[in-house]
Parts: sequence; C-alpha cells; structure tokens
Amino acid sequence: MPRVSVVIPTHDRAETLPRAIDSALEQTIDDLEVVVVDDGSTDDTPSVLSAYEDPRVRPIVHATNRGANVARNTGIDHARGEYVAFLDSDDEWLPEKLERQLEVLERRSDEWIGAYCDATLELSGPSGRLRSAVAAALARTDEEPTMEGGAELIGEILADNVQPGAGSTLLVRTDVARDVGGFDEQLDRFQDPEFCLRLLGEGRLAYVDEQLVSREETGHPPADVVRAADERYLSMYEAEVDRFEARGYDVRSSHELVLAKRYLADGRFLRGVRHVLAAEPSPRRYPGLCWTAAEGVRRRPRRFVAAVGLAFAAIVGIRAILSSVDGYR
Repeated sequence: MPRVSVVIPTHDRAETLPRAIDSALEQTIDDLEVVVVDDGSTDDTPSVLSAYEDPRVRPIVHATNRGANVARNTGIDHARGEYVAFLDSDDEWLPEKLERQLEVLERRSDEWIGAYCDATLELSGPSGRLRSAVAAALARTDEEPTMEGGAELIGEILADNVQPGAGSTLLVRTDVARDVGGFDEQLDRFQDPEFCLRLLGEGRLAYVDEQLVSREETGHPPADVVRAADERYLSMYEAEVDRFEARGYDVRSSHELVLAKRYLADGRFLRGVRHVLAAEPSPRRYPGLCWTAAEGVRRRPRRFVAAVGLAFAAIVGIRAILSSVDGYR
C-alpha cells in the first residue's frame, strides 16, 4: 500500500497534464501512486496517459465530464494510500513537497490530520511581474493571520485571510477525507476552503511555510456564478460567520470584496462598485481593485464609458437636489 495517493483531476488539459504528473512522480518520496481522473476529456489526454509506463500512474476515466469536484471525489474513492494529496492538472509541485509535509505531520500528535503549504502564482510578462510585486508589497502590510490549528483556523478561512488552496497544496489522511464526504460537488467556487472547514471538524491542519507548489493563473467563472457559490458557501456556515464576526473577523465584507473584484473584472462596473461600497475596503485594497477594474475596461470599454456617464449624472443629480433644498431653506 502506498503512503500517499496523489489525485489529479483533469479535463482537456493534455498540454499541461504531463508537467503535473511528472512533478508528482519526481517527488523525493517513492512510496506513492498517482491517480489521474480523466473527467471526460475530448482532447489528447488518453494518449498522454497511455504513454506512461510507470506502474505508479493509475488512470480512472469518466465517460462524460462531471466536474472537477466529482473527479476529485472519484480519486478519493480509488485512493489506496494512508494520505491523499491533490494536484490540479495545470499546476506542479517542487520535488520535496510531500516529504516536507510528511515530516511536519510525523512530529505532531494524531489530532493533526493534514498539512498544506504555500504556493507561488506564475504570472507571465511585464504586467504579471508587476502584479506579483504589488501583491507581495500589500501582503507585507497585512496583520499575520493564524496559519494552522483547529477551530482557531476556521475564522481565518471564512474571512479569506488564509487560503489553503486544497486543490494543489493539501495532504490529508485518506480516511478523514472520506469521512467528511470529499469535496462539495454543488459548489462551483470556494470548494477548497469549504472542504478544509469540514476537515477542521475532524482534526487540526498544519502549515508548511514554504512555496512548494507552482500554480498557473486560470480563468474565473462569470461573476454571477461566483456570487451564487458565495451565497451558498456563507449560508452553509452562517452560525460560524456570525460567531467569528462577533470576534472581530470581517467575514462578510471580505466576501463583498471578492465579488467586487469579479464584477469589475467582468466589466460590470456598477455592480462592482455596489459590492465595493458594501465591503468598505481599506486603502491598501485599492491597487487590487484598480487592477481588476482595468481588466474590465480592457474587456468591455463601452460599459466603462456608460458606467462613468451614469455615475457623473447621479452625482450631478444629487448635487442639484441638495442645492434646491438649500435654496428652499
């Protein structure tokens, strides 16, 4: 029986899949298997998988596309290892990733059921380097959140202060992953933190403070899809949200900020501004908001002009009303 089962869900990513598989096979621990769940691919994924003669690679095929969360759960069902680790098919691991996580868990008690690590986001070109530099500078101004533990980690995850990124960074006991029911197959977004919240009901998660995963920037679903998933996610944990907000965590405002960015990036500026106002962000959030707004302008310049015109008309109208009231007085 392998020590670790690596689960890689994939759909039509024949170009990037070999890099993910190879990074799993090149881990500094040998006691593993790689369960690749082909979620109904229509590209050259079958040929890519058939080219691997390594017996550690175990392909599982869905006849039709059923979604990444279903594919991850299929991988959990077929995992034979003591631990299961997840890797998206467009990401890759550093060779010592699993070894570092296992070392941390071996030094802890049995209540520590898993470990996640830090990751880097690969952004290409001059704009990508600028975004990385700005994000790094802003991160240094943040208060240091609680990065590992049990119940104390729940508030940090709900408030989006900690992003475990379970899809590529998490290693967890296989029996616990099964006991909590795997990933929520109804969520199109926030499935990673939601899975971690349920795991925290069973034990504690450790944190390896090393960037051991390289993530590719991928597209986002439409803002309305993100909003629907966000509403479902928060409603599932309404009691916890209320409890941690009473303790000073800005849970709902942080989610308003997430939605603001998605609507701005989609070029839906008035809706985006509405969420910005609801979030009441601190000044250090402005560069990120401006960046996503610029992305939306590039995508839908006409909507931007219309939004500016409506905002200007609203300001003029409000001032006219206030002036008439003053004149009447």
